[in-house]
Amino acid sequence: MLINFSDTATAFRNKSDFDLRKSYILFSTLGSPAIVKMGKGLTEFAFKSGLPVKGLIKKTVFNQFCGGESIEDCGESIDKLIEAGVGSILDYSVEGKEIEDEFDRTKDTVVHSIEYASEKVGVPIAVFKPTGMGRFALYEKKSAGDDLTPQEEAEWQRVVGRYTEICDAADKFNIPVMVDAEESWIQDAVDELVTQLQMQHNRERVVVLNTIQFYRHDRLEFLKRSLEHAEQNGYFYGVKIVRGAYMEKERDRAEEMGYESPIQPDKASSDRDYDAGIRLLMENIHRINFVCGTHNEASSQLLVSLMAENDIDPGDRRIWFAQLYGMSDHISFNLAAAGYNVVKYLPFGPVKDVMPYLIRRAEENTSVRGQTGRELGLIKAELRRRKQEKHQPATDHSQV
Repeated sequence: MLINFSDTATAFRNKSDFDLRKSYILFSTLGSPAIVKMGKGLTEFAFKSGLPVKGLIKKTVFNQFCGGESIEDCGESIDKLIEAGVGSILDYSVEGKEIEDEFDRTKDTVVHSIEYASEKVGVPIAVFKPTGMGRFALYEKKSAGDDLTPQEEAEWQRVVGRYTEICDAADKFNIPVMVDAEESWIQDAVDELVTQLQMQHNRERVVVLNTIQFYRHDRLEFLKRSLEHAEQNGYFYGVKIVRGAYMEKERDRAEEMGYESPIQPDKASSDRDYDAGIRLLMENIHRINFVCGTHNEASSQLLVSLMAENDIDPGDRRIWFAQLYGMSDHISFNLAAAGYNVVKYLPFGPVKDVMPYLIRRAEENTSVRGQTGRELGLIKAELRRRKQEKHQPATDHSQV
């Protein structure tokens, strides 16, 4: 089966002409690295200085990429997406916190999102970010295999307790939870903890999903080992696969510290391993659930084709497609229209606290080749189509 990702009528059917023009202006701005860099500096300065910029940010970049400031604020966006057959993943996108009270607040918010999802149509999966549960430096020390001090060990056990509380809630309310991936030098600690939780919770079904970033050249082998471990230890394996989000930071650190970069040599290598990962997961579909997180049409079509070849129904709940809210609607809505399980990452949180996430989104749009141009081209095509449709003469039925 072939999906027509150029069907802009389906892709933007829930957007007004005004919405599309506003998005066009925003993506045009994001297409300029110089403007994004200047905007980042000005925004950070404005918040530190207490300048009243929240309203402007909320009406522009925040509304494009976020669902609201609270879980309840996201309700309208969730309802609008589900009308088109697209689900939502509530993503508490507050970043950069380093104190215990903030980690507990984030944990409580994630648990609340799971409880909310159990009662709200259209929220089939939950998610959390590891650095929302504990200090970056603690993950780094744990990943390096260094001995923790008694105080750090107690701190780590609190991190484990937060993960455990979230996964217990996911199990109780039957809402699978994904653990996002982080930078390579803290990922080992995350992987080890998530594997322990999968062994505990995934005995009868997938409750806990790890995340694999295929911009790393070692992740295909990691996926193979993970599948073997699950098979040998009798639990179901859950995973979200993505290409990745920290490429430039990873390369800079490797060069600065003099070790081999964990990043693929080029995009073609990432694409190759990502698609190989899809094939491997399909070969093992009898014991796994997975989320294909991608803004790539070719990878999406590959999974659609493999599902057809293996006689797997488009609505099979073991397989999901995922994209970020505010981006790649041509993939999300056209897949959903064809009956596939699709979810949008729907970030939320106070505007000021979500700014690091929004800045990263802006920087990624300038660095990912073709991303902004593709969004702009699709919006232009839809506006042109609507204009032509409005000017088509009405059919004369008087002679029928």
